[in-house]
Amino acid sequence: MSTLPEETADISPQAAPQPQGPRRRLHPAWTVAAVAFLALVGAAGFRAAPGVLMVPLQQEFGWSTTVLSAAVSINLVLFGLTAPFAAALMERFGIRAVTATALVLIGAGSALTVLVNQSWQILLTWGLLIGLGTGSMALVFAATIANNWFAKSRGLVIGILTAGSAAGQLVFLPFIALLAQDPGWRQASLLIAAGALAVVPLVLKFLKNSPADAGVLPYGAEEVEHPAGSAKAPDDGPRSNAAIRALQVLKRASRVRTFWALVAGFAICGATTNGLIGTHFIPSAHDHGMPETTAAGLLAVVGIFDIIGTIASGWLTDRFNPRVLLAVYYQFRGIGLLVLPLLLNAEVQPSMIVFVVIYGLDWVATVPPTAAICRETFGADGSVVFGWVFAAHQLGAAAAAIAAGALRDATGHYTYAWLGAAAMCTIAAVISATIRRNRSSREAEPAAA
Repeated sequence: MSTLPEETADISPQAAPQPQGPRRRLHPAWTVAAVAFLALVGAAGFRAAPGVLMVPLQQEFGWSTTVLSAAVSINLVLFGLTAPFAAALMERFGIRAVTATALVLIGAGSALTVLVNQSWQILLTWGLLIGLGTGSMALVFAATIANNWFAKSRGLVIGILTAGSAAGQLVFLPFIALLAQDPGWRQASLLIAAGALAVVPLVLKFLKNSPADAGVLPYGAEEVEHPAGSAKAPDDGPRSNAAIRALQVLKRASRVRTFWALVAGFAICGATTNGLIGTHFIPSAHDHGMPETTAAGLLAVVGIFDIIGTIASGWLTDRFNPRVLLAVYYQFRGIGLLVLPLLLNAEVQPSMIVFVVIYGLDWVATVPPTAAICRETFGADGSVVFGWVFAAHQLGAAAAAIAAGALRDATGHYTYAWLGAAAMCTIAAVISATIRRNRSSREAEPAAA
């Protein structure tokens, strides 16, 4: 009779079911993170496509750079504006349902692209369908997974998941470039569709919505008795309506100065990555006589070092002031853009390799520290706030994509676009450095009130 109370005493101090599970086997959080990584890889196929497919579409249909840039801009706007609502939808309907639907939209938009023959149709497929799908699979998805499933190492996990987008670029870009040259751009579009749809069964089977679904605590919660700002949404009715939840969070966040600093910095981040390099690097290199496949290969190298840089940034974010990290990242990016016009040539020079490596390490290294500041400042609202900050990222990207296309059509080159982006990076570095830790800590209370 005495052994039973002793066994019970060993279990009762931890209220969670199966508290000893993580010590015996891989915690389910890592399985969820692995599937989320694959989903981000599948969703990232289109991120590599516009720069590669722009020239073939121009050659076949005679569309201007401005028209195709407009399609990319619509995509980027929807990519951004969908993100905060997607975060709230994940709270309302679950991560699995939203992610699977997003991947289906990306696959449908990519597949239907093969049927286009008028410019408005590319606005519908590249812009509307794929924009909504990728917006629901935006980087806020990585923040949601990390916040829900991990009480420890959140920065590292966000870095790894963010690297999924880079991995998607790395996996798809060389094949898209080769297919666009030989069989044609339509086969490249079908490859993107297949990549997105292939992940859907894995999402439906393995991507659980929360640790409670698996009967466990978030990873690391056994060592952290009660993690501050747990992964659950606030109890003030967020599950009643996802759109209202997202807008309420925006209203609260808009009263906080830190929010606007993050918005400004991340808008510049989007302008200098997806908007400029991601969309216009290959056409710009082509203007200088570089083959498209060579330029695509350089972007693939950016993808390789992006993986390294983003994971390293996540590790650093867990250990150092994220505001300082952001300032350093933006300034290094600005220096790279300042010298880029001097590096573009018909042949790849060693200096271009240096640029590609540095830019790759810096590409989305800004995500882990930005997400960390959102969580530190806004607590349980952090994931949705990051969604709104990411919306600014994509609005900046959209503005830069169409502005750079218009500059190219007006001047015949991209030089002014690169130099303007370099100046904006310096502004972002200054803004990030002035986000003060002690102020953000005080702001956290009214933000969550």
